[in-house]
Amino acid sequence: MARDAASFSSDEEDDHRNLIHQNDTKPVSPAEHRAASFDVEDFETRIGGDRRSKLAKVAFNKRYLVAVVLPIFIVVLYFTADLRSLFSYNLSSIKADSFGDRMRESELRALYLLKQQQLGLLTLWNQTFRDSGADQNSSLSGSNSSEINKGHQSLASSSASFDDFKSAVLKQISWNKEIQDVLLLPHQSGNLSVEGAGDVGLANFGEYGFDRCKKVDQRFSERRTSEWNPKSNKFLLAICLSGQMSNHLICLEKHMFFAAVLNRVLVIPSSRVDFRYHRVLDVDHINQCLGRKVVISFEEFSEIRKKHLHIDRFICYFSLPQHCYVDDEHVKKLKNLGLSMGKLESPWVEDVKRPNKRTVQDIQAKFASNDDVIAIGDVFFADVEREWVMQPGGPLAHKCKTLIEPSRLIMLTAERFIQTFLGKDYIALHFRRHGFLKFCNAKKPSCFYPIPQAADCISRVVGRANTPVIYLSTDAAESETGMLQSLIVVNGRVVPLVKRPASNSAEKWDALLYRHGLQDDAQVEAMLDKTICAMSSVFIGASGSTFTEDILRLRKDWGSASVCDEYLCQGEEPNFIAGNE
Repeated sequence: MARDAASFSSDEEDDHRNLIHQNDTKPVSPAEHRAASFDVEDFETRIGGDRRSKLAKVAFNKRYLVAVVLPIFIVVLYFTADLRSLFSYNLSSIKADSFGDRMRESELRALYLLKQQQLGLLTLWNQTFRDSGADQNSSLSGSNSSEINKGHQSLASSSASFDDFKSAVLKQISWNKEIQDVLLLPHQSGNLSVEGAGDVGLANFGEYGFDRCKKVDQRFSERRTSEWNPKSNKFLLAICLSGQMSNHLICLEKHMFFAAVLNRVLVIPSSRVDFRYHRVLDVDHINQCLGRKVVISFEEFSEIRKKHLHIDRFICYFSLPQHCYVDDEHVKKLKNLGLSMGKLESPWVEDVKRPNKRTVQDIQAKFASNDDVIAIGDVFFADVEREWVMQPGGPLAHKCKTLIEPSRLIMLTAERFIQTFLGKDYIALHFRRHGFLKFCNAKKPSCFYPIPQAADCISRVVGRANTPVIYLSTDAAESETGMLQSLIVVNGRVVPLVKRPASNSAEKWDALLYRHGLQDDAQVEAMLDKTICAMSSVFIGASGSTFTEDILRLRKDWGSASVCDEYLCQGEEPNFIAGNE
């Protein structure tokens, strides 16, 4: 860009020189000037003017000459001194560079949105033909009674289909508006504003029952489920070591699937070697959902097995880079619980960095055992029946929305906070920052965004969702959140960011936590944040964060997931990325 600007400036200078050469005027000699004056005077004499008339004409001609010569002199001086280049070159090149960069960024964003719009329209087109083909087949097949049944089914599903169609069309219109806004953004300057230029016809969609951020239909009735019928004397000890609480909850959920496949009772890890799960989860809730005893605490297990507190087989899902992710320190903690164990073993070669896709049959073949007590660790990175395990509600048959969810006390506290500060319509934002810069820049593309870019992305989601407030779950410093707050402006209105305030005895929304001694517990506070985010109208998460992934799991299982949910600046790359160390 700088080279183009310099080239442009050089071209201008060449043009200036050419213009000077072409318009060069020879200086007028005194003799020629006198001759010109004589001619004028002679002309006046010939027409018979008097002396006063001659003097007036001479004065007129002097003023005329000054008026002609002075502009020529200024032009020559201007081009000789290159004043225009001196005063305007840098400014114009800076403006050109800045505008060009903004245009390029807007065009790339618009291309991404156009691609999304194209995929959405193709999906809508294919769905239309699929439905049309189904209707034609229905009209050509079966008896009268089957035709009536199919007709009833068609009527029952027509309302849902039309809602899906409306939602899909509205999404295309919304994307079209966003593309317009992105392309017009670089042209905003001074008093010129394109605010609302693409809003024609969008404002009144709510009157016709349109919801731009409607809930996702999770199709719970189509779930693939497996029964969990454990043998009361067969146990599986869950070993979860990698990462923080969110990782451990995901690990625990996978252990439940393993226990169901192997027909064993799952033993929750002791708080002496793991997190204090009883403070954030309700174990009894899991048993109630399945209608039988499938999960027990380590303390209950110790009471049952007090005469023989021994792990018969300690099986490692991963053998690389270290067996079970278990180090000597963790083995020592397990033994301090009174547990004895044999040698750690692994049924296969499996690397944490490159996990293989495994099936239920693989688990049954490699982990099934007649031993009373087995331990399996760590399965957080295990890739077993991904679609089955990750479906809404999980892979197991039960009568609740989800098995692993916050305790009742945390749920009630979250509801009280929402009623106090947020109301039913709010966006939740997980804005991960601390330690995330290095983590994200190691990924391709990076997921760590400059605050102005993040604010633009958040503002677009707020515009689509039309919510009055944002709940902010973050580990960012006040300097970052303060700047973020100042930049989130939608339709000329600053959208407030709400964080959980410090405890105040005048506020009663968190009284339940104090009453049960759960205050000032980092894991309880983290679970409370997750719960508030999971209950939001729309959620913006941090790509690559298991904290975000656990929130998305809860939203999916609870049926609160929205079509507007997304990762922060989804589809965009950071507009600036720092170098590596």
